[in-house]
Order: sequence, then structure tokens, then C-alpha cells
Amino acid sequence: MYDFLDRPVTTLDHGGRFLIWAMRSWVKAMEDRQCPGHALGAAFAKWKMISGLQPFLHVMALFNRHGLETFGFCRLQCNHVSEHEAIIISLVCSLRDSRPEFVRDTVALLVEEDHIGDLIASLSALGRSMDEAAIFPARTAPVADS
Repeated sequence: MYDFLDRPVTTLDHGGRFLIWAMRSWVKAMEDRQCPGHALGAAFAKWKMISGLQPFLHVMALFNRHGLETFGFCRLQCNHVSEHEAIIISLVCSLRDSRPEFVRDTVALLVEEDHIGDLIASLSALGRSMDEAAIFPARTAPVADS
């Protein structure tokens, strides 16, 4: 998580930026009472991520409906990564890093027990789609405060 927390969005790679945009756009669509799939679909297709749309929507819905806390996402124009945004990107990265025990332990702190497996499966599918689209987010060293 600390690889992404409070970083300027502009320092993230394409995959990190894409996930930040997708999370914030999902929240905006929900606030505007729009279908998130419809609101995000064209961008997912443009980035060759259409296979990741349903897993992404499922991830966000699970956090929304079965989260153990209220998640905080920044507005689209904000240039810093929030705590929950950083957690979600880190979970995707951790599944690829072959650290499933870390992911399960972290997910258990975030969603109801009955939904842990579904969330891990959706995060994994999202990560595979990002990998296939060549935009998997890379962990980077934290940026020093300016």
C-alpha cells in the first residue's frame, strides 16, 4: 500500500492511473445515479481492458455493499492517491507478487467473511486482464515530500 499512498497520480504508470481513474469514475457514476458499467465501458474497451470491466465492477460492488468500513476515494481531478485507492492497487499487485496470504489477510479486514473469496477472485481476474492489456500497475518507491 505504501508504494502508492499519497503519491501524486501523475507519478504512477498507465496501469496505476487507469485504476485510479476507474475507481473514481465508478464513485462518480454512483453519485450521479448512472450505471457504472455504461460510464466506464468505453474507456475499458479503449485500453483493451473490456475483459476486466466485470471483475472491476464486482470488486467495487463488493467493497460498497459488504465493506467493513466506508471507503474514501478522491475526486477525479485530485492528484494524490487516497488510502483506499492505494489498498486496492496494492491488492492487485500482491496477487501477482504471489503473496495470496497477504491478500487474504488484508481482504479479511476490508469485507465481510462470506465475500473474501469472491473479492480475491475478482481482484485476480482484474489483474490478469491488466496484465493481458500490458498495463499492470508497477510498484514504485515512495516519492519524497516536496
